[in-house]
Amino acid sequence: MTPERLACLHGACFVRPRPWSAVEFADLLDGPHVFLLTRPKAFLLGRVIADEAELLTLAVAPAARRQGIARALMDEFAATSRARGAARAFLEVAADNAPAQALYRGGGWRDAGRRRAYYAPDLDGVVMVLNLRDVQQGG
Repeated sequence: MTPERLACLHGACFVRPRPWSAVEFADLLDGPHVFLLTRPKAFLLGRVIADEAELLTLAVAPAARRQGIARALMDEFAATSRARGAARAFLEVAADNAPAQALYRGGGWRDAGRRRAYYAPDLDGVVMVLNLRDVQQGG
């Protein structure tokens, strides 16, 4: 997927926090530690530095949700992160995004903290972590 296509899909999925621009995606993809996982109507952007992975963003087109696409991308994220040497992973998710939090918890992620006003003055970020050693190979 091109940065423009990533930005378009991200824009269809996010209003708050704001969607990322094509330039922001291009800059991230130029980074040596960043990887992109894609499906026809979805993508996940992650990175691994040393033994730690970060799930940067996950977007599934609204019409393609609840079909297992996000779960498959998360399983692939865990496998890719382990293959790149990561032992643990983290992410931030908007405190008001209950469906995403439920998806992550269902995959073994646990709450690790809160970043006050992370996304907006009235919108916190929930920090979640996953011990990649606890995740079974293949999902």
